Amino acid sequence: MKILLASSIFPDTIKKLHESYDIVDAINANEEKLKFLIKNCEAIIFRSGINLSSSVMKCSPQLKLIIRAGSGFDNIDLNYVQEKKIQFFRIPGPSARAVAELAFSLILAQAREILRADRLIRKGRWVKHEIKGYLLAKKTLGIVGVGNIGSCVGRLASLWGMNVIGCVKNPSPTRAKELLDSHGVRLTSFNEVISSADFVSVHVPLNNSTTNLFNKNVFCKMKPGVVLINLSRGGVVDERSLYRALKKDKILPM
Repeated sequence: MKILLASSIFPDTIKKLHESYDIVDAINANEEKLKFLIKNCEAIIFRSGINLSSSVMKCSPQLKLIIRAGSGFDNIDLNYVQEKKIQFFRIPGPSARAVAELAFSLILAQAREILRADRLIRKGRWVKHEIKGYLLAKKTLGIVGVGNIGSCVGRLASLWGMNVIGCVKNPSPTRAKELLDSHGVRLTSFNEVISSADFVSVHVPLNNSTTNLFNKNVFCKMKPGVVLINLSRGGVVDERSLYRALKKDKILPM
């Protein structure tokens, strides 16, 4: 099998692939170069940062397998994939923990004003008595999108003593019990999440239903001084409304 490697993945995995398959190195290639290199390839492995458009995939009629290393799928033409009946697999697990830890590190950074303290200390200003840190215990974390990443964030927060609530697109009693028992996340509505949380962590895919999900109306419902952490796609947040909320101190800047 001839495989187009469009993104960098774990080096040991690349080595094993080379031992068994014909690998075409297209890491960091632009769209025009991808169109050339994909010819005669039967499979593609890619991550974020690559736009796998129909015009790229059409250049290889033999294409039958696509592997997305990660969770997002807004950078692939799924209509073309379905039309041509190409097998499409996502592997979200390995990156989920890393993204979750990043989200929680940002929560900690804001709670302890670490970024501000670091910036001022580097300027020679000792700010120990100016920094207002607070405990995370008993603070409420709201998670929008409690999937692979969101559930991991919830478990980390729960272990720190936070009150963790979250919402999903298609809730069910079974899913609610699983999240509460395994991750300490109480499943509730989107409106309760955004109106009750001291921190809101966003982990949803970008699609028609989530584009500008965080808009003026949503920001108005959030608690004053709420911290918004978005590690999904930028399009989930209406940036103009976010700017106005920041100017009014409705949301704390990182």
